[in-house]
Amino acid sequence: MDPDFSSPIRFIAIDDDLLDLLAISELTRDFPFLQNCGTYTNVLEAYEASKYIIPDVVFLDIEMPQINGLDLFRKLRSIVPIAVFITSHPEFALEGFELSALDYILKPLTEERLAVAVRRIREFREMMNKARAYEVLFEQDILTFKDGYTHIKLAQRDIVYLEAMQDYTRIVTVEKSYMTLSSLSYFMDMLPSDRFIRVHRSYGVAIRHIKEFKQSEVLCNNTVIPVGKTYRPVISKLKTDQ
Repeated sequence: MDPDFSSPIRFIAIDDDLLDLLAISELTRDFPFLQNCGTYTNVLEAYEASKYIIPDVVFLDIEMPQINGLDLFRKLRSIVPIAVFITSHPEFALEGFELSALDYILKPLTEERLAVAVRRIREFREMMNKARAYEVLFEQDILTFKDGYTHIKLAQRDIVYLEAMQDYTRIVTVEKSYMTLSSLSYFMDMLPSDRFIRVHRSYGVAIRHIKEFKQSEVLCNNTVIPVGKTYRPVISKLKTDQ
């Protein structure tokens, strides 16, 4: 199965100026593949929300109360892979790019300048997907990936659960576990949704290995996996269906 380059690009926007947030919301509507998952004037609320939303991109200002955008992205980097700074302060551009920001836009934001940033986002995401496809190949029901320098072929039916560990994913089977340099979101997008479900921002599980359902956790074989609040309706429906 090839990566889906046409899938929506999910973003959040953070700026203490409500008018600037409205401009981002309005201008991004011209790009139907951009999915607005939330706009925030409160930095701390945005940081907490990002843990559950896990967006692909964050658009953010730099000069904000509580914490500036540069320090905020230092905290977000393990959650959000792409940052685009939209600010009135050109003097922070170098520091922004040193943090691996994909783009740095000076206010006021225009449709033309946003289009340039969006093109860069799509190109970067396609490049990441191709790199992941090189590392991880799904051939029918066989999962092929690299664990260190070793190529592993694993039957999907043997996977009990997957755990996000920063930039890595731990794949756990009945007998052993493996580490691979691909995100949990990537695996959950690629694995069949009728066999695997996400139950937490850090966990995905194989439905066939769920032995017990509870509101805040599931038992997969002999391992207790937490269920995040966002994913509890999915678990409730699955429990009802079974």
